[in-house]
Amino acid sequence: MTESQRALISRLSEEFDALARQMSRVAGELGQLDHLIAQTARTAAATPEPAPAPPPPPQWQQHWPYWSPPAPAAYVPPPSVAPPPRPMPPPSPSPSPPRAAKPDPSGWIGKVLAVAGVAVTLVGVVLLLVLAAQAGLLRPEVRVAGGIALSAGLIGVAARMHGRPGGRTGAIALAATGIAAAYLDVIALTTIYHWVTAPVGLVLAATVGGAGLALARRWDSEDLALLVLVPLIALAPVLTKGVDLLLVSFMLALSAAALPVQLGKDWVWMHAARIAAVTLPLLVALVAVSRHDDPWLLGGACGVAAMLAVVSGLILLPSTENPAALAVLTAVGALPVLSAGIAVDRMLAAVLAAALAAGMLATVLVGELPRIVVQVWSALAAIAALIAVTVACHGQVAGPVLLALAVMVIIAGRHVAEARCAALGFGVIGVGICYRYTPPAALMTATETPAPIAVSTLAASLLTVAFTILTARAWLEAARRSPDAVKTVGAAAGAVVIYAVTAFTVTAGVLLGGTSGGFLAGHMAATICWIGMAAALFRYAQRPTNRTNRAALITAGLALTAAATAKLFLFDLATLDGIFRVAVFIVVGLVLLSMGAGYARSLAQQTPSP
Repeated sequence: MTESQRALISRLSEEFDALARQMSRVAGELGQLDHLIAQTARTAAATPEPAPAPPPPPQWQQHWPYWSPPAPAAYVPPPSVAPPPRPMPPPSPSPSPPRAAKPDPSGWIGKVLAVAGVAVTLVGVVLLLVLAAQAGLLRPEVRVAGGIALSAGLIGVAARMHGRPGGRTGAIALAATGIAAAYLDVIALTTIYHWVTAPVGLVLAATVGGAGLALARRWDSEDLALLVLVPLIALAPVLTKGVDLLLVSFMLALSAAALPVQLGKDWVWMHAARIAAVTLPLLVALVAVSRHDDPWLLGGACGVAAMLAVVSGLILLPSTENPAALAVLTAVGALPVLSAGIAVDRMLAAVLAAALAAGMLATVLVGELPRIVVQVWSALAAIAALIAVTVACHGQVAGPVLLALAVMVIIAGRHVAEARCAALGFGVIGVGICYRYTPPAALMTATETPAPIAVSTLAASLLTVAFTILTARAWLEAARRSPDAVKTVGAAAGAVVIYAVTAFTVTAGVLLGGTSGGFLAGHMAATICWIGMAAALFRYAQRPTNRTNRAALITAGLALTAAATAKLFLFDLATLDGIFRVAVFIVVGLVLLSMGAGYARSLAQQTPSP
């Protein structure tokens, strides 16, 4: 060993000795400060309160103890005149209830110093394990043994300090440093020195993390758990030289080992740290995946993380007072599954998302959960189902599948607000995907469409009509059929149905008859369908059971009749020719005649006879 290496080792030893002395001095000063604060509080409590002012002495009245003869019967004594009342002193004000003592701001000084000490010491441990190894300083056995000795010493000192007055803050900081240092030592054993295999390292890591966090439960300190988890999230990737599957496995083991510590505790911040310890490395691994990483193992890790988040949420839900935060954190824990399509196989990503959707839906339907939890987890199930469909299916197939899913959801859950919202989302996205291949320009001019896209458009058009009618009916029932809701929902649904019918007839005509006769036949059928729907609305409005929404139905029928007539004269008259033009005018005219006659007859039947 050269002189420079000996000098460097000597300087490192002196710096560690100085750091240890400084930490000991800070711990002693913190203990003295807490002792002084506690002594001041005891002195204030022992000081007697001032006695209330005594009441004023009663006015002395003379009582005659001797006997007096009774007065004569004819004598009526004059009424006695009471002396004027003496002015009484104002009543003393009642003592106000004692106010809650404000937290001493000096306590934050100790906490800040303790957190800084944890961070600095753990950085020193990482430097000992990594930089010393890179520089060839000290033997690996010495480095590992030094880390173990430091961890044991810190935990031992923390145990002694915790029982002393005012030593809780320092004990928590020292214990957190020792536990985190031991966990980093286990990671170094596995990833840097390769003294143990990955499975053995994971078992050791889970044991160390679980034992350390069990101390947090014994001391009833969420701060101790946070001081263990949060530094590991930042410092563990330094030891593993990046984010890989082994680091993700260590974080999964730590999160799983920390779950029993939370049982019966409302430690939301610890739950957030547990979720972040797994979610953040997984998201980074998905983005920065290399060819050396197995995508199937990475996808499996995403699934395990989501399962751990959901199970943790269900277990901790009865003991929390903030179910909204717990539900949101559970959804955050499922983000790796929702993002798995970035790096893993397409079918594996679809299976993971579908499994998550099915699991969350079953949880919502079977369990008795708070309302906010049902809403958040229902939204998570809907998003997972949407991702599963879009990842597994191609563009022209995804649209009809989403529309079919929307129809099933609205049929099964039309009375549930979450189901209506999910169905609306599926349907809107499905319509957008489908009609991206059939824009309005493709319906205005004869455009030849490939057979797969044409078949997809036909199926999507039928499903769009069914979805629109069912969804409009469900939302109107939820809105108690108010006039404003009927107008708004009816107008939107009518526009969607008209477009879907036109897309179906024109696409079917072009698919069967080509761009010449088929296109013309499709538009002829579209105009006839428009006027037929208007006639159906008029007929439905004339039923005796529809007195409430009769005006809205008649208005919609008139609007659709005007639209069909405008299309007939503005588009069909110029585009159609031959038999198609003749047929459409005759059919539309006959339908209009029947509509007018039927409406007049219904008015005559409703008018009372003289």
